[in-house]
Parts: sequence; C-alpha cells; structure tokens
Amino acid sequence: MNLVSIRIITDDVSKLLEFYEQITKLKGVRYTEDFAELQMANATLAIGSTRTLEFFGGAAIATAAQNRTAIIEFITNDVDQIYREQSEFLASFSVQKPETMPWGNRSLLFRDPDGNLVNFFTPVNTDAIKKFEGKI
Repeated sequence: MNLVSIRIITDDVSKLLEFYEQITKLKGVRYTEDFAELQMANATLAIGSTRTLEFFGGAAIATAAQNRTAIIEFITNDVDQIYREQSEFLASFSVQKPETMPWGNRSLLFRDPDGNLVNFFTPVNTDAIKKFEGKI
C-alpha cells in the first residue's frame, strides 16, 4: 500500500491552487472548477471544492479551513534557500522561520490561505539524511 495523495477541501480552489503553485514552483492541473492537483514524484496534493463533498456523503463530512491537526510536509534540498526566495511572499503566512528540529530536519513552517499548516524541510543530520535518501 502507498499513500498517493492528500486532498484539501476548500471554499476557494483557485486561491489555494495559486498559493501552492507559488510555493512549490509547480504547475497544477485544473480538471474542473471544483478540482485541481499538484503532482509530484511520490504523491499528489489535491485541492477540492466544498461542492465535491456531495459525492462523498454531503457537506457535513468535512469543513473547509478548519484543520488544526495535520501538517502538509514537503521535503526539499535547501529549505533556507526557499525561505530566502519566498520570505516576502510567505511573510503573512509564517509560523516559524527555518529551524533545526531535534530529529534532524531543518523546517520552515507556515499556513496556507485556509490555515492549514505546511512544513518545508531538509534533512540535515546523518540519521535524517539516511531516512529520506532518494526522496528529494
């Protein structure tokens, strides 16, 4: 079994898609007004409108912009470089400037326009580098 995607439910697909395109430097694929994806080598970040919830049992199953438990994480070669390049854009979304965590990752933490936590990280110690070998 493999995790292939994470889907964010939002009231504004365009706004979230533009945000994630900016921070990842990837071009998203817009399938419909209500659904888009950013496809990466190992996983996909899907963005679905609240209107798509009707296909899964109705609006009560998920609420846009209410996540307070999950962190969407992206591994990168150089989180400090991304911070230098994106700091102005991310200023109003920032939670934490790049900092080295006790488990060996250097992390940049911010929120997307819906308030979802996003972590860009670079493994920096031997164990973390080994753990994520081949993932970048």
